[in-house]
Amino acid sequence: MEFIKAIIIGIVQGITEWLPVSSTGHMILFETFLHMDVSEAFSEMFRVVIQFGSILAVLILYFTKLNPFSKKKNPAEKKQTWNLWFKVIVAVIPSAVLGLLLDDWFDEHFYNYIVVAITLILYGVAFIIIENKRKNLPPRIDNVHDISYRTALGIGAFQVLSLIPGTSRSGSTIIGASLLGVSRTAAAEFSFFLAIPTMLGASALKILKYFMDGNAMFTSQEWGILIVGCAVAFVVSLVAIKALMNYVRRHSFSAFGVYRIILGAVVLGYYLITLI
Repeated sequence: MEFIKAIIIGIVQGITEWLPVSSTGHMILFETFLHMDVSEAFSEMFRVVIQFGSILAVLILYFTKLNPFSKKKNPAEKKQTWNLWFKVIVAVIPSAVLGLLLDDWFDEHFYNYIVVAITLILYGVAFIIIENKRKNLPPRIDNVHDISYRTALGIGAFQVLSLIPGTSRSGSTIIGASLLGVSRTAAAEFSFFLAIPTMLGASALKILKYFMDGNAMFTSQEWGILIVGCAVAFVVSLVAIKALMNYVRRHSFSAFGVYRIILGAVVLGYYLITLI
């Protein structure tokens, strides 16, 4: 049963990590009904480390675009790729600094049904408003390589909002990029690339804290759960990323806004029911 639960959680992670709908909001609901028979410390760590599979999917899908050593690229294209990586590093600085300082504090004070429901609904409304306002406005930046260092830092500042559970890392960066004049496709792509150092850092930090808190090495079952969860998240992420890019080329993000509002209402409703 634990491996079946890991598969289901991997599916949820693989889909919701890339869509701007909050993987945390979904995890809270699914973990309520699919609580794994493992320690709380392992469960908390697993919730983050399962992202390794999702990161690998981005690296596979965008390997050529992200590879500055590709033999298919001329010197100018290699320089352009290096510049893209430097912009990603600049963008990750705000959330990296605040995440290292306040990650545990945010989890302690904001990881609850009420906060998640509010942020789901709040950013759902934001998506709808922003999309309506920019409906007839052409984007200022249509290619991920045209994003300046200043714009990259601005997008990174918006990613800080995702430290509050329910916000959605991809959601906050896409909203930020949209407000800064970036097209939907470029905003989604930059959000994917920004996820690589962000999620690697968050996963490494969780593993380090897990062992620093005195937890022993993983059991064979825990290793199995981690491997299965990551593998499923990887496969599902491949499909989810391709589907999202195909979708945003023809549609706005308004549908995700509506979905977030509905999910937020469900989370809030479930919380109220548990109080009765």
